[in-house]
Amino acid sequence: MTGDLDVADGRIGEAELEELRAATRDFLTAKADEAAVRAAAASDRGYDEKVWAQMAEQLGLQALALPAEHGGDGAGMTALSVVLGELGRVLLPAPFFSSVVLAGTALAAAGDADAARRLLPGIAAGTTLAALAAPGRDGGWDLDGADARGGLAVAAEPGQCGVTLDGSAPLVVDGAGADVVLVVAAGPAGPTLCAVDGTAVGLTRTSLPTLDLTRRVARLDFWSTPATVVGEPGGAAGVLRRVLDVATAALAAEQVGGARACLDAATAYAKDRVQFGRPIGTFQAVKHKCADMFTRIQVADAAAREAAAALDGAAGAPDPGVAAAVAHVVCSEAFMAVAAENIQVHGGIGFTWEHPAHLYFRRAKSSQLLFGGPAVYHERLLARAGM
Repeated sequence: MTGDLDVADGRIGEAELEELRAATRDFLTAKADEAAVRAAAASDRGYDEKVWAQMAEQLGLQALALPAEHGGDGAGMTALSVVLGELGRVLLPAPFFSSVVLAGTALAAAGDADAARRLLPGIAAGTTLAALAAPGRDGGWDLDGADARGGLAVAAEPGQCGVTLDGSAPLVVDGAGADVVLVVAAGPAGPTLCAVDGTAVGLTRTSLPTLDLTRRVARLDFWSTPATVVGEPGGAAGVLRRVLDVATAALAAEQVGGARACLDAATAYAKDRVQFGRPIGTFQAVKHKCADMFTRIQVADAAAREAAAALDGAAGAPDPGVAAAVAHVVCSEAFMAVAAENIQVHGGIGFTWEHPAHLYFRRAKSSQLLFGGPAVYHERLLARAGM
């Protein structure tokens, strides 16, 4: 489907964006209802492999924003945000964020033509799953102020055919099932991006219990594990900076989609649930909750859209780093608040395992903490703003 879009200079028109939104929503409505999401999240792989393949073959979603010269469509961040909003709306368990957004962005930003030619076409086709390991020992993503060897979780030493890695990456999104893992390691020249085959000798992967049942995380341990350098040795800081800007803007779009689903569920329940002979939506307290939810979502949506436009280089857009950091702050706070209010509007039923409200709350909290949590992302905003 995306191959039919009119892509020019990394952007597509509003009509095409709405077409993309409608096609993605129709697909997910058919393939990812609540029962399907729960079943996929509980499966061995953590996602439905058939649905993942159909996303690539029927809609071309994995290829949408990847470089055209490596099997992608080059449609830009705004188009990608449309897809992520729909994925967030249904909480689809899939390695889209880890493989396409995190790893795909890192490969494109590294400027390594050989690595891009080798890995990006498979990611675009959905046949190669890739993951990106956070560089910090505590799972943190920022390199600013980190000592090249003391602050990074993994060290790289020269090996017979590239480098060997030693250390542990504590929190890798979808790391257990990735075919390729990208690691920012401390090398002789400084932080260096390395690629590790998922079957490499000395790599141990351990799935971790997490709050969010729809997004898996693993611990990766490296013991003299062979790897290849991607991009310039010592050049990972700039790559990771670009990844953080794209990833936080992408996550913001996903958070807005999840928040909209919470508002839809809350307003529908408020109309249907009758208490004291009248729908609970007629009570002022419930009205105020729904109005606050709507307002937060509108502000978050504006921030997410501006970040996507800035990353696409739209005329008059703010600095991309600042816009992405603002979106991350605003959308993380909005999704948390809306997910919590959705539970309150649903009363006691919102706390039960059988109701999906807790799934959105879990996603909201895990997304809020994914790149370091409130203290870190406020610091990141200040840094992007030059303070």
